[in-house]
Amino acid sequence: MRWKPMLLAVVLMFGLAVGPALDGNASVAHAEDSFLNIAHRGASGHAPENTLAAFDKAVEMKADYFELDVQMTKDGHLVVIHDTTVDRTTNGTGNVKDYTLKEIRQLDAGSWFGPEFKGERIPTLDEVLDKYQGKIGILIELKQPSLYPGIEKKVANELKERNLHKSHKNIIVQSFDQNSMKTFHRLLPQVPIGVLVSLSENPDGISKQQLLEFATYADYVNPNHKLVDKDLVDNIHLLGMKITPYTILDKQTAEAMVYNGVDGIITDYPELGFIK
Repeated sequence: MRWKPMLLAVVLMFGLAVGPALDGNASVAHAEDSFLNIAHRGASGHAPENTLAAFDKAVEMKADYFELDVQMTKDGHLVVIHDTTVDRTTNGTGNVKDYTLKEIRQLDAGSWFGPEFKGERIPTLDEVLDKYQGKIGILIELKQPSLYPGIEKKVANELKERNLHKSHKNIIVQSFDQNSMKTFHRLLPQVPIGVLVSLSENPDGISKQQLLEFATYADYVNPNHKLVDKDLVDNIHLLGMKITPYTILDKQTAEAMVYNGVDGIITDYPELGFIK
């Protein structure tokens, strides 16, 4: 998947025909072959995001993967939280990177979602890997890696220590930061890489030149769902990559993604992953 024939590059770069068009039924059939139901920050529509409660719920709901976000504490520990500050999802304030592990573990990361989740803590990456490896796939997002020099190597080491760096072990690593993903691919070339693509930075869509660049190191292109159409899906597949768009919150959007032939969806509600 790391090399592409010259003809394919010419086809994509100059916008020529890229093969037989898929009708709606063909697209849906492709999606059903290996459709990935990915629970966003765990089953975060049902439990507080990026907590063991949300990951347990994803397992209970039989998702194929759950997604989590990794950052680093002041003393160099990998912790699972989305925002670069703790304000929104805990009873604390301030930057994640300014907390020690001991300090951040004292925060309540569940009460904001509901009183029944009081006492949920921000988990560490090693805690999550140890508890869930072999039970469900894990999609690891490096969140704002430029804030945490060396985080790629730290995550790679955690995977290697558990022999999770083999591609058949259901681990995917992704980020919006393309340079970070290139670095991670060099460290652990066996681990599938995903490139996240935002709508705000790509209001005119994802170009074929971008896709060609992604294909040199990535296995997945995971865009905002508003960027997805059949042409994008077809071009991603033509380059040997897969597409699992984010963040799907309702049945109508999920059905549209399946119709367009995506390989899975990233959703707060894993029940939507079974509509195919």
